[in-house]
Amino acid sequence: MKKTSSLSRCLAVFAVFLMGAGAASASASLDSQLRWVPANLGGGTVTLDPNSRLLLARSAADRAGLKDVGLDFRDVYGVINAETSWVPRAGLGRNGVVSQGLGQFEPATAKAVGLRNPNDAVEAVHAAARLLREAAVWSAQRIARLGLSPEQRAAKLREGISIYYNLSTRARSTWSGLNTEQLPVETLRHIRNVRAGALQADKLNASLGGPAMPALPQVALPAVAAAGAERPAAVRTAAATPRTIGTIEWSGKGESGRRSYVVLSNGVVKPQSGGDLPPGAIQWTRRANG
Repeated sequence: MKKTSSLSRCLAVFAVFLMGAGAASASASLDSQLRWVPANLGGGTVTLDPNSRLLLARSAADRAGLKDVGLDFRDVYGVINAETSWVPRAGLGRNGVVSQGLGQFEPATAKAVGLRNPNDAVEAVHAAARLLREAAVWSAQRIARLGLSPEQRAAKLREGISIYYNLSTRARSTWSGLNTEQLPVETLRHIRNVRAGALQADKLNASLGGPAMPALPQVALPAVAAAGAERPAAVRTAAATPRTIGTIEWSGKGESGRRSYVVLSNGVVKPQSGGDLPPGAIQWTRRANG
């Protein structure tokens, strides 16, 4: 019995070794098919040509089983497009942590998805696809009770993968599926850039004779300023200044005769003609859409 158990363990270890060797061989074979070209950004930067991008995105999507969670290679392409526009580089996040490669993986995230070398294009894009599968499962759970049509669900699912990929665990937990517009501007921009990349992949796939694909879902993209743009000072001031949304009036007797107060959009209530409102004199709760 002990001999059988030992033999089973040896066979299992050998099988894992063979699987690892097979994956390494497949990665090497795929890597040899990739073609790097100048990125026209100066400094010797390079990028993958269109055929190579699609080849890598398809391989990553297939290995990660993205079809099972409602995604495909266009979503992989879109995320890499949003992260680096397919130009490998090092980046520095707001948290001060350096991210690497096509998928912009921080060390902790790379370790979590089993990525050994974030600067290896094949490894990185396949790791990004594994993370997208995880993101799709999370996103589907967040929107499960919204009563969406299939088209709406597909669009919201993709909002969620950007949010999962772009935000920390704590920050992403605030997303309900209905409050996308309230997310950080960088995340809204990520959603738009992923969408643009997916559409680019769709066009490339068609122009290069790829397989017929279902139409990408129609989405209402969140409004966001262009990268580096800032609203004019007058607009910022107007947005920050509370507006009058109503008045409160009543009549009294003697010293408490007729009084009139202004209600502001930030919840403040002020007398119309000078003076201060006595603390607790008026209790008013600002409505969410007020």
